[in-house]
Order: sequence, then structure tokens, then C-alpha cells
Amino acid sequence: MMLSRRHIRVKVMQTLYAFKGSESDDFSKDQKFLLFSVDNMYNLYLLLISLLVEVKKKAENDLHKKQNKHLATDEDKNPNRKFINNQLLSLISENEQLKDAFKAHNTNYWEMDDEYVEVIFKAIISSNVYKEYMKTRVSDFKEDKEFIIDVFKEVIAPNDKLYDYLEDKNLTWLDDLPTVNTTILKLLRKAKAKVGESYFTPKLYKDAEDKQFAIDLFRKTLLNQTAINKEIETKTKNWDADRIAAIDYALLQMAICELRNFPSIPVKVTINEYLEISKEYSTPKSSIFINGILDKLVKEYEISGALKKVGRGLM
Repeated sequence: MMLSRRHIRVKVMQTLYAFKGSESDDFSKDQKFLLFSVDNMYNLYLLLISLLVEVKKKAENDLHKKQNKHLATDEDKNPNRKFINNQLLSLISENEQLKDAFKAHNTNYWEMDDEYVEVIFKAIISSNVYKEYMKTRVSDFKEDKEFIIDVFKEVIAPNDKLYDYLEDKNLTWLDDLPTVNTTILKLLRKAKAKVGESYFTPKLYKDAEDKQFAIDLFRKTLLNQTAINKEIETKTKNWDADRIAAIDYALLQMAICELRNFPSIPVKVTINEYLEISKEYSTPKSSIFINGILDKLVKEYEISGALKKVGRGLM
């Protein structure tokens, strides 16, 4: 599973922020955008996993060229095939379900943008990780796996040219990148010599409930916007509404909506999640500002009985 609830909240925030949505009932376009933006995260995952497959192909072609050149050296004729025979790379390259996913999602970017595969391939073979790995000619699955993890972590993930490429292709991908990189590293770390066919095609949502949470949080925040904004106004009288960062406003709207309309989510969880998101996406003082307002509101809700939380330990 790739998406945490926090990432779902971030996606909802981005959609609210992008559309400055109104309460009109027709926000199906915005909702489509939200779900599309979440699905697009899966495309990023496939793109990065397919990069590993393409790098392996590039290495094979490279060896092939060297063997066929006019003045081939002994090393060219009898090359160290350790990298192209890497067992984890082979597992990924031969996984049928992954191949189907590449087809279904049109993951063929690297055919058109082959120069980036070249960039990554060159970065790998000039790295110390690679040089160390290639000192011997044989390896077991454990060594192969550790090598691919190091390559992903130290060469691919931090590559600036790749980062610029992803930014050009899709702006929302930069927000998704840390989550997708973490997902890939987890899969690589837990991989065994034999894995199930669906191992490299993880689910995007944990379950149907998480997908529904994304839709409900988005719709309920929009549908209750007028009432929510009034609550924010009563707590920010000394603030000029225009001075409140737009992201903070969206986060406050969502947090208030969640406190009032999602009975099974504990108050503490809601507050912590939005404070963490504000630290990452808004101004340095945002979390203090948001915390102050939510704190006041929760106290009022508790007195008036407006918090309808169910289950244990939800306050």
C-alpha cells in the first residue's frame, strides 16, 4: 500500500487550494482532479520502477556493443556479467504483472526520453557502489539486493537531472516523490528470491475505506464551507483574512470538517496530522497559528457537545 492517510489529506488540500472551490453542488470536476492526481502517483511509481528495467537493458546493450567492436579486448569478450545478471533486477524485469501494469498505464516514457536512462546508467557505473560490487564476478541474492537498494538510494533518488525531468513531466509528482521513493525502497528491502506475481504492483489505497475518506473529506469540506469559514472568522478576528496563508485556510477548513464530520477519527489524530502537514507545506509559524485556533474550537465543541466521537480513546 502506497498512500497513507496523511498523503490523502495532502492531496485533498492541494485540490482545494488549486480550485479555490465554491459550495456549488457541481464539483465533480474538482473531485475528478483529486482522484486523477492520486492515481497519477501510481504512474510515478511505475515510471521509477521501469527505470530499473531500462537501466538493465542499457547495460546489456552496452556489453553487446563492446563484444562486437572491431578491437575487442579480453575484458570485452569475457565481461563481468554480474550487474546484468543481478537477481533482484531480473525479478523486476521478468515480473508479468508489472509488465501488464506498464502496458495498462502507458509507461513508455523512457523510449522517448532515452537520454535520461543514459544519464542514470552512467551515474551508476561511475559510482563507488558499482565499482565495489563489480570487484567480484559472483554474488548471492542478498548481495544483489543490497546493491540495488544502495543504487536506488544513493544514485537514482538524489539525481538532479531526474528530478528536473520529473518536474517537467508533472508538477504534482515532486510532492509524491518522497512517498513513492519510500514505497520502492520498502519493496526492495523486503524482496525475497521468490516473490508473488503481485509483489511489485502494490495497491494505491489500503482499502476502499481510504479512497472513500479522500472523497468524503473533499466533498464535506466544500459543502460546509460557509459554516466552517464563519467558525474560522470568529477565532481570527484580529487577523485580516487576506493575511492568512491560503494553505493555512484550506488546512483549517479540512481540520474543522474532520473534527465535526468524521466521528471515528480521534481529535488528537486530526490535530497532529494537520500540524505536521502545515510544517511541511506552509510558513514556519503556521503550525502555531493552526494549533491555537483548533485548540480553542475543540474546547468550545467539548462544552457544547458538538464533538460526536464514537469508539474508545477518541478525545
